[in-house]
Amino acid sequence: MKALSLTVTAALIAHSAAECTRDLLRNVTKDLLTAYTSGTPSFPSLGTSVTYTENRKTLSITKGILSQPLKIDYNRTQHDVPQCAAFAEVIVTNPSKPYVIHTQVRLDNSTYKVAQIDSIVTTKGDWLFNVTGTYYWASREKWDEIPAAKRDSRAVIQAAGDAYCDVFNDKSVKVPWGQPCARLEGGMYTGKGAANDRCDVGVPNGVKLVNRQYVVDEEYGTVDIIMDFAGTPGKVGAAGLPDSHEFRVEGGKLRYVHTLSSCGGRSCM
Repeated sequence: MKALSLTVTAALIAHSAAECTRDLLRNVTKDLLTAYTSGTPSFPSLGTSVTYTENRKTLSITKGILSQPLKIDYNRTQHDVPQCAAFAEVIVTNPSKPYVIHTQVRLDNSTYKVAQIDSIVTTKGDWLFNVTGTYYWASREKWDEIPAAKRDSRAVIQAAGDAYCDVFNDKSVKVPWGQPCARLEGGMYTGKGAANDRCDVGVPNGVKLVNRQYVVDEEYGTVDIIMDFAGTPGKVGAAGLPDSHEFRVEGGKLRYVHTLSSCGGRSCM
């Protein structure tokens, strides 16, 4: 009976340890950033079988952006415990090879190792790309932890991001614009760091932002959405521009928007 009790206890301990936590996800993003810096497309939290996409195309992880060492000048990470997923924004100002990258990672729910990595990688020639402007404005924004009593729910945060994306195709959609609110698009910034900064400028019409996948972090009021800009619903990467929009939501209102769009070697300027 004692041996059985010890066996059950050990099983319970193993089960309780095998769960997704914020600390686990923080270790994953730390590993990811180290991999970016070293140019080594492997790291301790990486699973044995990984689906890797770059700009909405599946390829070998050994042939993507992780295979070259990067000197990271700015990074910010977010962590989604319910989905066991995480997000990283990476800015590399190297004049010869500048990059702004948004990466989502997803863990396997049984091994708690990284099973999927999806990145939007932008560089010279991509939509409004200006790494100097991106670094300047991103490094001045405040994306700090929100006090528990003031946090929005996951549903509110995601809905704010979806409303922004939906209004591109339907101007009747009510978007929870904040004021101030600033959008960083490529290297173009709609604000000046002032109280009257606005995000509701230069929004086109009749454009579908589709095939969305999310990483939500309630503690920081953020949602990143990787998708196809002007794409075809249900056909991931088949049309449109590979795109990432990340949002900071405060009090149910949009505060910051960061957008990346890869032109995939095409002219889209």
